[in-house]
Parts: sequence; structure tokens; C-alpha cells
Amino acid sequence: MIRKSVSEILGTFALVFCGTGAIVIDNVSHGAVSHVGVAVTFGLIVMAMIYGLGEISGAHLNPAVSIAFTLAGRLPAKALGPYILSQIAGAFLASLVLRLLFPTDPLLGATIPVGSPWQSFVLELLLTYILMIVIINVATGPKEQGLFAGIAIGSVILLEAMFAGPICGASMNPARSLAPAIVSGHNENLWVYLTAPVIGAALAIPTWTYLKAKQ
Repeated sequence: MIRKSVSEILGTFALVFCGTGAIVIDNVSHGAVSHVGVAVTFGLIVMAMIYGLGEISGAHLNPAVSIAFTLAGRLPAKALGPYILSQIAGAFLASLVLRLLFPTDPLLGATIPVGSPWQSFVLELLLTYILMIVIINVATGPKEQGLFAGIAIGSVILLEAMFAGPICGASMNPARSLAPAIVSGHNENLWVYLTAPVIGAALAIPTWTYLKAKQ
């Protein structure tokens, strides 16, 4: 379990450092990275971590994903706590490093709704639902399918960040939103990003169970 916890710390650190780091650097450089660049960064870093760490811990990098895997019986309940704590620790380490590197940035990539909180809540729920449907299928399918898991999951994250990011931030990940919110001090409407992804990921499991059931 220690190796898996370290893997989740490293993977979530990389996700938050590169993903929210792209947002911070885009602000500092006055748009040099661009919204498209931010979306691509999130997709690529998740893909890279799946291939780099997936065989060790599964590279969940996301408490909502770990909770959903537990509900699906793919992650032992006793492992859920260590996974979530490791993911939060990795996210906070990344946000603290970004604060050290960019002390004047006000948000550090924190996710804040552009419209109403409920609009972002629904978006985050649906985005995570779709993401989890993909994750649970490619992560538990045949070996040939598993080889494409990183590409499939990274592509969904890139796609969802591309079109929904300007409105809700397309977090889909409580740890990714929690760390920059707390470190930057901008935790307004944080409840959206702590609850909607968990509900969305959890709702994907009965759908997956139904779809995979033999007729």
C-alpha cells in the first residue's frame, strides 16, 4: 500500500502542478499558453501518468475516481482512505510549489464558476459521469483495450476541458480543486467541486453495471 500511496502522491502532484501550472503561466505570460493549451496540458499529463504509474496504483489521481472504483468493487474499501489522502497530499504539494514559484498569482488555477454555482454543479456532475464511464470501461476491459486507456482517458479530459473549462473549470476532481482553493484563499463555491464530481462518478457505476450485464 505504501508504494501505491507514493504513486498516487506523485501522479496527483504531476497533474496539479502541470495542469494548474499551465493556467498560472498562461496568466503570467498574458495568454501564451491559451485555453487550448491548458486543456491539452491536462489531457497529456493524465495520459502520461496513466502510462507511467498505472501498473502501480491504477493512477486514479482523483478521489471521485477512487470512490467510484470502490463502489464498483475494483478497489478494496480499506484502500480508499489511503488513496484519497495521498491524492490530496499530492495536490497540496503541487499548489504549494506553485505558490512558491508564482507568489503574486491570485488563484493558482482554482476553479471558480463563471455563471451560477448550480450551472457549474450540473456541468461538473455530467463531465465526471462521462469521464468515469470511459475510465471504468477501458480500465477493466481486455488487455488490448487497456493499452489504449491512457489515450482514451486523456482525450476525454482534453475534450471536456476544451468546451466546459471556460464556464466551470472542468475540474472533475475534488483534489485538483481543493488544493489551489485553500492555498490561494479563494474557496468560494468550493462545495461544487467537492460534491459534483463524486456524485457524477458514483452515478456512472450503476450505468456501467447495467451495460455490461449479459442479456
